[in-house]
Amino acid sequence: MQLAPHEKAQIQSALLILHRCLDDALLGVYLHGSAVSGGLQPQSDIDLLAVVQSELSDGQRSGLLLDLLCLSGRHPAVPGGDRCLEVMVFCQAELKRSDYPARAEFVYGEWLREAFEAGEAPTPERNPENSLILAQSHQEAIPLFGPPRSELLTHVSKEHVNQAMRDSLPDLLDGLQGDERNVLLTLARMWHTASTGKFVTKDAAAEWAIPRLSGSDPMALDHARRAYLGEVADDWSIQGDAVRELAGRMSENVTNST
Repeated sequence: MQLAPHEKAQIQSALLILHRCLDDALLGVYLHGSAVSGGLQPQSDIDLLAVVQSELSDGQRSGLLLDLLCLSGRHPAVPGGDRCLEVMVFCQAELKRSDYPARAEFVYGEWLREAFEAGEAPTPERNPENSLILAQSHQEAIPLFGPPRSELLTHVSKEHVNQAMRDSLPDLLDGLQGDERNVLLTLARMWHTASTGKFVTKDAAAEWAIPRLSGSDPMALDHARRAYLGEVADDWSIQGDAVRELAGRMSENVTNST
């Protein structure tokens, strides 16, 4: 795991915030996502997952939100500046129940900043994406505080992973315009997971998917991969219908593989 000094400092600051806001209820904090699976890319978030002993109070949620709004970098990330943070908090009892979709006590991400700054309060939510994040974290997360991941992060069944991917597709496709790179790479990763049962980085999933595509699709997906790695500009102005058609075909591949 390669992290720059300012990234390590930002993670430590987030850890201190979690300790201060959650106090004795905090059981574990885990780093997951790009930071541990393949290295942070130019626009990668720092992904943190915390487990608590009991449900959060409104005061804990609001305090955590205010501190994270100050610590998290705004999207798009500036080279050498603060990273965007994604912080999720789960209750231990909920994890043990293994319900679908998984319930998160608290979710912070830069895509929510505008709503939070407008006064919207963070609330617990059940979401298919929560189940996918738990499944991936169970495979790869490293502890920053607390026991090894296997002691707190329960296994997510293959059936729930497959259902979560199918249930996430409509919202993912709805968000294609303006977020082409991320949506295409997420679809590639879902397709890979549905076919192999394993979670890999977005660029690795694209490399796996490209030879399985035909026509102009490999070129469009490779553009997304290279934009993710910072090798080309993240510009989709001339792609048009090709991107929508590729997204639709990969969505069908995900559905057919689950």
